[in-house]
Amino acid sequence: MCTAISYKSYSGRNLDVDKGYGEEVIITPRNFPFTFKMHSTIPSHYAMIGMGIVSDGYPLYFDAANECGLYIAGLNYLGNAKYLPPDKAKINLAPYEVIPYILSRCSSISEAEYELKRINLAALPFSADMCLAELHFFIADRCSSIVVEPDEDGLKVYQNPVGVLTNNPPFPIQLFNLNNYMSLTNEAPENRFASSLKLERYSFGMGAIGLPGDLSSASRFVRAAFHRLNSNGHDTLADILHLLSAVAMPDGSVRLGCGFERTEYTSAVDLSRLIYSYRVYESPNTYAVKMHSANLDGKELVCHKLKREKEPLY
Repeated sequence: MCTAISYKSYSGRNLDVDKGYGEEVIITPRNFPFTFKMHSTIPSHYAMIGMGIVSDGYPLYFDAANECGLYIAGLNYLGNAKYLPPDKAKINLAPYEVIPYILSRCSSISEAEYELKRINLAALPFSADMCLAELHFFIADRCSSIVVEPDEDGLKVYQNPVGVLTNNPPFPIQLFNLNNYMSLTNEAPENRFASSLKLERYSFGMGAIGLPGDLSSASRFVRAAFHRLNSNGHDTLADILHLLSAVAMPDGSVRLGCGFERTEYTSAVDLSRLIYSYRVYESPNTYAVKMHSANLDGKELVCHKLKREKEPLY
């Protein structure tokens, strides 16, 4: 389970899993050749930075941004992702190829929407020993965001007025569910229970009583949307990290088989300065990698292992 949020100049996500994958921050320079299973190689493209793993020399991004300030995160969409047979009339991509393809070619949401109309997502795993990931996608720039979901009819693209995505159910249902919480407010509530009772406010924040606090994806969507849409932030890294912390998973709260799900990492990308910041579960510290610290005209991936100091930096 995961949560992605866009906020002003920043976009980021929580990766909620029961174990890490050995992920690292990966910078893909402009001349690294991207190969695709059913599409021609892209030899040169926009540079990008994000979190993922490298397998057989190929960057498998969980989330990433390109040098134009376009951001994509892939989130689990179990049971709802529908991949279609290859279509000769379209660009056939595997789910893991969506992030590199869109970030290679597109500088904005409008350009991404144009490309998405031409794409067919096919059931193509990266390799025989990797399962096929069931995903939907959160795409954002500094002005807006969209959600992309693979359906029986092909890719569905939705405008995202709340700037949030979690997992299931499908995005239109998530938006409709917000109707159930329209009475929530960031202001002090008035007594509407009964005029005959003298009810008093005994604490700040009582206008949001009823905001779901559980860790289900539907509840995290409501909670993240409420906090984001009512945020008084000032377009800083701290602001988006606070928003993502409000929907983070403590280790032990969600059991999965023999293990527990937790927020393995939280990321936030400054889409103006192209700085990728992250926190890992076991450390209170926030670290950053600058895209422009690498030779962006190179051909080789630049990988940064995650820092995991367990003591705070004073």
